[in-house]
Amino acid sequence: MQDGNADMTQHDTAKAVADGAAVLTTVGVMATWLPPLASLFTIIYLGLRIWESDTVRDLTKRKKADDAIDE
Repeated sequence: MQDGNADMTQHDTAKAVADGAAVLTTVGVMATWLPPLASLFTIIYLGLRIWESDTVRDLTKRKKADDAIDE
C-alpha cells in the first residue's frame, strides 16, 4: 500500500509542475499580445476622439446631441 501512495505523490507533483508551466506559458503569451492589443485600442480610441471632435463634426455637417456635455 505504501508504494501506491508514493506513486500518487509523484503523480500529483508532476501534475502541479505541468500546471505551473501551463500558467507561465499562458502569461507569457498574453504578455506578448498586450502591446499590440493596447496599440489597437489606442488607435480606435483616438479615431473616435477625432471623429467626435468639433472640427470633424463641422466638416461632416453633424451636430452634437442635445444632451451632450460640453468640455
